[in-house]
Amino acid sequence: MLIIPLRKYFVRDLHGELPFPEATAINEILVSGESTSKSAGKVLLMAFGLGAVYDFVVEAVHAWNPVMTTKTLLGDFGERMSSIRLDVSVNGIAALFGLGYIIGLRYAAVIAGGSVFAYLVLVPLIFHFGSQIPEFAYAGKQYVIANMDSDAIFGAFVKPIGIGAIAVSGIIGIIRMGKIVLGSISLGFKGLKGGPVEAAPRTQLDMTPRSVLLIQVGSTILMAVLFFAVGMFTSGPGTEGGFSVGQCVLYAVVGAAVGFILSFLFTPVAAQAIAIVGVNPVSGMTLITVVLTILALVSIGLKGDAGMFIALIVGCAVCTALSTSGALISDFKIGYWIGSTPKNQEVWKFAGIIVASLVVAFVIPIMDSGYHFTIEDPTTGEMVSNTKVLPAPQANMMAAVSKGLLKDPANQPWLLYGLGGLMAIVLYMAGVPMLAFALGIYLPIPINAAVLAGAFVSHLVGKTGGTEKVKKARQDQGILIASGLMAGAAIFGIVTAVLRQPALGAPIRFISIGEDFVLKHTEAGEAFLESESARWYEGFNGQMISLVMFIGLGVVCFLLARAGAQWSLREEAEAEAAADNT
Repeated sequence: MLIIPLRKYFVRDLHGELPFPEATAINEILVSGESTSKSAGKVLLMAFGLGAVYDFVVEAVHAWNPVMTTKTLLGDFGERMSSIRLDVSVNGIAALFGLGYIIGLRYAAVIAGGSVFAYLVLVPLIFHFGSQIPEFAYAGKQYVIANMDSDAIFGAFVKPIGIGAIAVSGIIGIIRMGKIVLGSISLGFKGLKGGPVEAAPRTQLDMTPRSVLLIQVGSTILMAVLFFAVGMFTSGPGTEGGFSVGQCVLYAVVGAAVGFILSFLFTPVAAQAIAIVGVNPVSGMTLITVVLTILALVSIGLKGDAGMFIALIVGCAVCTALSTSGALISDFKIGYWIGSTPKNQEVWKFAGIIVASLVVAFVIPIMDSGYHFTIEDPTTGEMVSNTKVLPAPQANMMAAVSKGLLKDPANQPWLLYGLGGLMAIVLYMAGVPMLAFALGIYLPIPINAAVLAGAFVSHLVGKTGGTEKVKKARQDQGILIASGLMAGAAIFGIVTAVLRQPALGAPIRFISIGEDFVLKHTEAGEAFLESESARWYEGFNGQMISLVMFIGLGVVCFLLARAGAQWSLREEAEAEAAADNT
């Protein structure tokens, strides 16, 4: 709704001034896709099936252990490495492989470089010096580093550095886009001024301004109602520091106002960023939104769980507005080129948003029930993020910032956050992609190593083939293969999560061979699932099978790219011959 009044200015009035790199690429695919549609569909479906079968066999059947570690595969040498906390591992699943395939070698290498710095430099250094120190307290927790493994050291001392680096990288990104920010806000106000009403052709018809305004107002009011309900629920029985009705009204108004104002200001920024560089600075602007919202709420006396909830929901609303506006402005530009009706695009965008919202609301609880977003830390007994299975770097960063500002500011690792921020500044000065490197520091190395493997195969595909025409044809298969792998893995990941549901009797018990799943019940009668890995699955055999299969995945993707390129070139030749005959 916020981007619709700006459509004509971005798409028509600035035509030729804004490059729209993503929209241009998509438009070329649409225009030229008729001649290669059969081969493209075939490659996409084959990649989808490959990703689906591979990850289903890994995560549901447990035919081999996807996590390969140097400690196990390298025998005694790996054990000696692990004794000084030099541990390297790879999470060999198709979803991560496909992600690397689409990211490309350069950025995947930078991300992996961050992981190498974290796991092979910082973790061993912290262990080397920290193991000489007896038990000590930091940020409200007790630590004995000599008893901590690599993952524990990484989670306690390195991840906060990554959080600080990600946060400052996002802020620097916004500052670097200062001209775009100011220009976009100015453009937004110009677009809202409007002009004389003229009879618009079909290709310039939008939803009526009245409908746009009513939906904006209605959405903001519903947001305020949600915040009021949160305040009242927090002040209910069994809670501390209850809020009055007047306070809840104040919190609702402030939360809704902050959400609307920041969405109004940031939406054109996201749209223009997509139009100029093809990159949407969602993470940085969402972080700024969360911080500004928290500061506004704290200034009126709202802290604790209610304040955190409202701040994150405002951040969610702004993040969604930014993501949607970036995608929508590209849709509008493509429609402008191919002659679509903007009003129809806008109406169908609602259908897309509604379907996506319902799917997310259905999938997220299933994922949580099947895999668990939070798990118990065996060292401290606290519930922590399940980063090995569901890393969610931006979400964890937002949670850490919110908790630090609202709930327990005294016991946050501010020094480590600050060191990460300084590191981001140094990376920026050195010309290294700071956000990519920061993500590498934050995310566990098994994830980034698998991403690097996919990027390496993608690089090989694009560098082989003899002639430049063949190389380009092979490289063009990348987005199809990567999309198919990730889509197949994602959908069957949901299927696996369903199979793990205790409420359904956990059907995964009957198909898993590497892990023995047992359905148990609490004293209250609530069902839960426990599992124990077979010795071969955790040991050398299970990991060696995984290594062979993961290499095989790369080989199949290479062959699929080669075959897809041949099919595509053949169809192009046939299309050219048919055109010459006519």
